[in-house]
Amino acid sequence: MNGISQFFRGLAVQLGLAFKADPWRATFVVFGMSIGPATSPLTALFMKYLVDGFLAGDSSEVTRAAVFTGALSAAATLLIMLAFNQMVPLIEKTGRLTTERLIKVTSGIGGLEHFERPEYADKLEVIQTHRNELAGGVHVVTGAIGICLQVVLTAGLLAQVNPLLLLLPLFAIPSMLTGTMGERIRQSYLDRAAERVRQARHFFELSTTSAPAKELRVFGLPRHLVDRHRTTWDSVLRDHDRMAWKMIAVNSAGWLSFAIGYGFAILLVVRQAISEPATTSVGDVVLALSLAARVNQLVLQFTGVLLGAFRASKMANRYLWLVDYAAEQAEQTKPAEPTPVPDRLSQGIRLEDVSFKYPGTEKVVLEGVDILLPAGSTIAVVGENGAGKSTLMKLLCRFYEPTEGCITADGTDIRNFDMAEWRQRISAGFQDFAKLEMLAREVVGVGELSAMDDSEAVASALDRAGGSDVPVKLPQGLETPIGKSFENGAELSGGQWQKLALGRAMMRLSPLLLVLDEPTSALDAHTEHALFERYAGMAAATAAATGAITVLVSHRFSTVRMADVIMVVQEGGLAEVGSHSELMARGGLYAELFELQARAYR
Repeated sequence: MNGISQFFRGLAVQLGLAFKADPWRATFVVFGMSIGPATSPLTALFMKYLVDGFLAGDSSEVTRAAVFTGALSAAATLLIMLAFNQMVPLIEKTGRLTTERLIKVTSGIGGLEHFERPEYADKLEVIQTHRNELAGGVHVVTGAIGICLQVVLTAGLLAQVNPLLLLLPLFAIPSMLTGTMGERIRQSYLDRAAERVRQARHFFELSTTSAPAKELRVFGLPRHLVDRHRTTWDSVLRDHDRMAWKMIAVNSAGWLSFAIGYGFAILLVVRQAISEPATTSVGDVVLALSLAARVNQLVLQFTGVLLGAFRASKMANRYLWLVDYAAEQAEQTKPAEPTPVPDRLSQGIRLEDVSFKYPGTEKVVLEGVDILLPAGSTIAVVGENGAGKSTLMKLLCRFYEPTEGCITADGTDIRNFDMAEWRQRISAGFQDFAKLEMLAREVVGVGELSAMDDSEAVASALDRAGGSDVPVKLPQGLETPIGKSFENGAELSGGQWQKLALGRAMMRLSPLLLVLDEPTSALDAHTEHALFERYAGMAAATAAATGAITVLVSHRFSTVRMADVIMVVQEGGLAEVGSHSELMARGGLYAELFELQARAYR
């Protein structure tokens, strides 16, 4: 029963999307695509009258039958044609709405788990690749309605010739069952192939995008990637061929059953016409044979519609999985004891015995982290790659929640803050920053949407980020379109992109928390040092107003030495905490790493 309810729930979602996208066009399409094909059995009935009238020499009967047959066929054809013409823009509108809904739902999920867990990534891959099937659901539903109407009319007319002909659809049941079985085989293939399709797409993107182009050529990788792409796709295609042959075998077995039933139906009607000529006319034979053949087509169409409905419903239920997952995440992040985010920090942010492991894994990434980030302070986080530095930043930004322990702001668990309100009071710059292809002003300005159109605010943010030189070099300054999405979009260097991203992080003037996770990786050490000096000065000014905390993750020890507090992360825990001078005097891990790096610069 659960499968049936999911099936109809999926179809209801698709119809709902179509009527939401364009209610009047959807109504006309449903009417036209349902009623138009349903006139086919009536055409067969008028053909019976035409044949009987012709054999009886009744010219008026022939004329009436011919007129009705032609008029009905013309009207049905016109209705179907008009409805089909409206179907195309309806599917386009529904597709646009579906894409918008997917963007809204996916980007509206507060955390990152659905991007980083492979099983979720596979589901998202299938949804993104086959999202157009969601838009075509109205075609499936209208087809089913039209076929049901034809079945009712066909059954009524066949019963008039011989009630035993009503048994003919029973021979079609195996066809429908095997068709459904074949669709399950297809869906299983799609689920199995999703990971490999994603890998093949990755190889394609590596070969056709600019970022990896230099390494590919230096290391002679183009041919290797072509081979990897071919090997991956060959594996997918072999699996596809096995799936296709299985579907052919299964469907053939089902259609053999109907072919036997159809043969018996023909034999029954012909023998009845020979043995009972008084009650069965030649027109009845023509009607029965025509409708029996139509049953064959109806079964084919119904099986196709059923498979299409199953496929579309499956896709709709994947979409509903995403909607339900988003709702579940929203419920999980809903504050247990709603508390407003403070206007300023007086004590600071404390990590209280925080441990964390990524969902679906058993590896502990952070364990027992307990530290106060004092209000108004500048914190630096250092450590080897994979030590857990970026994970700490994710927890502070609430991309994930701690597995154990909690994070508090002035004594209040940040989970008691509305997530959107908390994010509104923080700002961030990341190493893997987004390359937003917009106007330069917008690339920076989206850091504070209310000020996006304020060129002075954008220029000021860029100045604080040390990026004032970027718009100067652009042909139209801040109004220059950036990126390949535009026909004449400006191309930027990695450092220029990073400066725009840093400017975006500086748009919020009074955040309670500023997270800078390797934000200057594309810049040289001297530029990074100068920028951090500037950040430290601005952080002091902001701290006086709001008690703001700046947290900087960097691999350059010369940069972090001016921080108030330095956290040394090692294997998921805090190895050392203190100022630069305190840690150097201690002669521990920080001092060792600092000396190793300083020696490399000498």
